[in-house]
Amino acid sequence: MARSASAVAARAARQPAVRRARAERVDEILAAARAVFCEKGYAQAAVSEIAARIGVVEGLIYKYFPSKRALLLEVLAQWYEALFDSCTRDLSATEGATARLQRVIWRHLCAVQANPLLCRLMFLEVRSEHDYRGSQLHALNRRYTQLLIGVLEQGIAAGSFRRDLPLPLLRDLIYGGIEHQCWNYICGRGVLDVERLSAQITSLVLDGIVTPPAPSLPTRRSSRTP
Repeated sequence: MARSASAVAARAARQPAVRRARAERVDEILAAARAVFCEKGYAQAAVSEIAARIGVVEGLIYKYFPSKRALLLEVLAQWYEALFDSCTRDLSATEGATARLQRVIWRHLCAVQANPLLCRLMFLEVRSEHDYRGSQLHALNRRYTQLLIGVLEQGIAAGSFRRDLPLPLLRDLIYGGIEHQCWNYICGRGVLDVERLSAQITSLVLDGIVTPPAPSLPTRRSSRTP
């Protein structure tokens, strides 16, 4: 009986170690894959090179990921999780509707600035493909962009923003505008001024493009005595 109990205890002790070792191996593979995809692009990246980066045979990669595309999708999913966490932390430390709106825009621009090659992979290799909509990565993207929707909804509830805002359209205008403005940088051309662009986009969203009416001049009273 004592031997049986000790054997059970030993197996229980080994299981967390096995799970930990698997998680560490997956993280190691993803880090190598991220580097190779960014350096070579998706088409030119080889699973054999990813394996060589961490000193294992190619077959071991397929033990964890069924295909090169599955590996790419997981690299991008891991990136989106990190984006969501960093943006959530920023928002939790930011007060005021206007400040929170600029923080979301600023944080997204920072993500583009820090990882232009991952952005390019997302735009060219994933988002344009037929299997993107309804995928896990699509769901992560929606979860991430929902942070902006939440900021707008909170601003409406506080009376800071108009109640008739078409939120999905405004979300698309903001993220679409950022993508368009950043495309040259993503493709390796030019620089990205995060501070200037985030301030400009926030100002345009808040103020719109309509010229405000000129202030009315006070009526001058006649100095003549009736």
